[in-house]
Amino acid sequence: MKLDHVAFQVSSMERALKFYIEILGLELMFDKVSKEHQERFAFLKLEGGNLELLEKHDENGNPLPYSPSTPCPPYCPHVAIGTDDLDGLIRRLAEQKISILKGPLEIEGKVRWLYFCDPDKNVLEYVQWTSP
Repeated sequence: MKLDHVAFQVSSMERALKFYIEILGLELMFDKVSKEHQERFAFLKLEGGNLELLEKHDENGNPLPYSPSTPCPPYCPHVAIGTDDLDGLIRRLAEQKISILKGPLEIEGKVRWLYFCDPDKNVLEYVQWTSP
């Protein structure tokens, strides 16, 4: 078996896509509205499993209100995104004024990581393995 995808509910698909594509640099696989399922869903490409964003709709196709938890929830559950340049991503987060929840943390000679949130308070992690 292998991981296929993980999913987050979002309050605004437009805002979420801007964050994940323009700020984090993920690639959009597709974005579709399903009247049958009363939701809009988008898949973003991640090596090893993809990320699905879900926006719930009413029977008329209008987005339903969604109130994410405030402040960001604990660090689990979260999606971890692998990188070879954690320091570069730390600079990118700072440039975009995205707060780091915790980190960077390190197990010397093994791994470095940090946690941050998307606009809907979904927790994300950047992780850089320093040893195989």
